[in-house]
Amino acid sequence: MNAVLTVNTGSNSLKLHLVADDRVLDSAEVEQPPDSDEARQALDDLLGRVGGDLVAVAHRLVHGGPDLRAATPVDDAALAAARRAEELAPLHVPPALRLLDVLRERLPDVPHVLCPDTAFHADLPEVAATYPLPAEWRERHGLRRYGFHGLSYRWALDRAAEILDRPAGGLSALLAHLGGGCSVCAVRDGRSADTSMGFTPLEGVPMSKRSGSVDPGMLLWLLRHGGLDLDALERGLHHESGLLGLSGGRSGDTRDLVAAAGDDPAAALALRVFAHRVRRELAAAATSLDRLDALVFTGEIGWDQPEVRADVVAGLSLLGVPGDLVSTPDGDGVVSPPGARVPVLVVRPREELQLRRDALAALER
Repeated sequence: MNAVLTVNTGSNSLKLHLVADDRVLDSAEVEQPPDSDEARQALDDLLGRVGGDLVAVAHRLVHGGPDLRAATPVDDAALAAARRAEELAPLHVPPALRLLDVLRERLPDVPHVLCPDTAFHADLPEVAATYPLPAEWRERHGLRRYGFHGLSYRWALDRAAEILDRPAGGLSALLAHLGGGCSVCAVRDGRSADTSMGFTPLEGVPMSKRSGSVDPGMLLWLLRHGGLDLDALERGLHHESGLLGLSGGRSGDTRDLVAAAGDDPAAALALRVFAHRVRRELAAAATSLDRLDALVFTGEIGWDQPEVRADVVAGLSLLGVPGDLVSTPDGDGVVSPPGARVPVLVVRPREELQLRRDALAALER
């Protein structure tokens, strides 16, 4: 059995999948911190069921930093490179590396592979990757747009190509990964040409609890005149903003907000702002393309929240995207009317399957 254990570590979640031949054989998911007793018990239980058939363990790494530009087998050099990225994604990388240490001890004879989410954007064009900041800052600190959700984008792009019966390397498309974290990406001829997230996973569209892009001058004002210190500002931007902040603390989950929008003006405003900002980022990303072959929604919201998709496409007619969508298919597929100039697709997020592909490819190189 060509089985790979995939490990997807979030700041407050752990997803484990045993994958063979693009099929999930077993899994465990815990909505608790990866260091929690619940997460460790789920890991123990799954490892007890796996047996000795693993050919690799694939670890999702949200940020690969400047040095990890592709899926890489774990050795001392790769581990040191990953640790240099801890400060760039402090909510995600440290717990992922702690769990990596645990699993390397538990499974010492199985190759482990780090699969950075940033790898998909490693060759982002210079014009898209460069921030308009002093050259000294950029050179000293390696300031650039890295981009994220690369595992999701790679899977969604390949699935969209299959559905459209076209080679992935020939597609120019807009992709929106909408979930707890959200971003958009322009893909030109199968390669990332622009993306909304940047140096960290905080930039871009509003997310469940993260702010996305806001005026940096406003943040400076809050530090100087608003009574906030750095810790309070960081907590607010990462944990109290986005849909949660827009809805007045009601929820960061679009399902809750859709259900409440009829009676709660704050919930309705949160959804309108979210859709507006996603449309705005998609339209901006479209300027990196010379044509638009498709718009692809993925992520938990993009895949399973038709109300949000409908609100987003309602304002994209200038791009040739139809403003009316048909019902969601049972699986991945087209949700735009027949004959639409720009087809709209939904693709279920399957990072665990892409992790397996990337890990095996890395071990074969």
